[in-house]
Amino acid sequence: MEDVGVYVHVPFCERVCPYCDFAVVGVRTLAPEREARYVDALLAELGARRARFTGRRLASLYLGGGTPSLLTPESVDRIRVAVFGAFQPDAPEVTLEMNPGTVERERLPGFHAAGVNRLCVGVQSFTDATLKRLGRAHGAEEARKTLAVACGTGFAALSIDLIFAAPGQRVASTVRDLAEALAFAPDHVSAYELTVEAGTPFALADERSQLDRADEAEVVEMMGAVEERLAAAGLARYEISNYARPGREAVHNRRYWERRPVLGLGVAAVSSDPPDSDAPHGRRRSNPRDLETWQTAALGGSLDAVADVESLAPAVARGEAAFLALRTAAGLDAGRFAAEFGAPPRGFWGPAIAELADRGLLAESGAGDLQLTPAGRRLADAIFQYFV
Repeated sequence: MEDVGVYVHVPFCERVCPYCDFAVVGVRTLAPEREARYVDALLAELGARRARFTGRRLASLYLGGGTPSLLTPESVDRIRVAVFGAFQPDAPEVTLEMNPGTVERERLPGFHAAGVNRLCVGVQSFTDATLKRLGRAHGAEEARKTLAVACGTGFAALSIDLIFAAPGQRVASTVRDLAEALAFAPDHVSAYELTVEAGTPFALADERSQLDRADEAEVVEMMGAVEERLAAAGLARYEISNYARPGREAVHNRRYWERRPVLGLGVAAVSSDPPDSDAPHGRRRSNPRDLETWQTAALGGSLDAVADVESLAPAVARGEAAFLALRTAAGLDAGRFAAEFGAPPRGFWGPAIAELADRGLLAESGAGDLQLTPAGRRLADAIFQYFV
């Protein structure tokens, strides 16, 4: 039986970080009435969209954001029960993103009882100065306390998010963050190089030369430290920014890199619909980023009027198949690619592949499979432009 992953976007945040370009809404506290209305809208969208994925086994449920841990355990359970009822669950991975904090920490037993079996904690750093520069609402001690409670609550898997190359951060600080994270024996670590996104406060500060950023050599050293120390602790890199113990790779996140169907629910959520005769490479459905627009449409049964739906053209699908696979340690399987698109990667990007291989940025097997080299991973975004 084919499967499906369900992503639920919860936009509410106690504070909007200056580097964030996600669809988020700042709330000091999430009022019960506002929370209930948002969950009502999520379930209304599930009811309207589930038919596109009928008969599929539920592989994963991922609550992201935003800060989904601002929801009560009762709301999380309500969402889980509805999603499980819509599909055929078979011990699916159920992930909840959370930020360290007193309220969220007190809710951990409730989240576990609500069926969450994988917790993803947005620590970002264990250094107060770095957290302050990142605009985070928590401090380092809050992170330590939250992780300690999480470790004792009984979740099947624990993931920790870290950011490196943050303003003012240097290699020694990155190494200390890694050591602190590993002390909690996580099953999974996501270590992201800070990206300055257009339109964010960080982008404006960067334009004014007000952002204290590490130079290229330091960033490369940080990347090396991340991979070396996580590998030594038994967490292998399986995607550019993601590391896991064997068998603990994120089921849900892998769906995106493998271009497998995902039903996205909530404001700004994106769905990857399965292929059909009219859209052989699938459709991408994007909800509006404005909260009230999405919520009113979901509750009123008029989502089709506000969603952006794209049937993926062959050239778009080929490009995405290439760069998403190249993000992974496994790389791009030439045979699988040819089965979908009629020719192996060389048939579409022969000169580019030859150039990148000559420069030591891309490794090509005798069968035509492609992988980024260590040097290529440092220039991944530039390399991906060759394929799109």
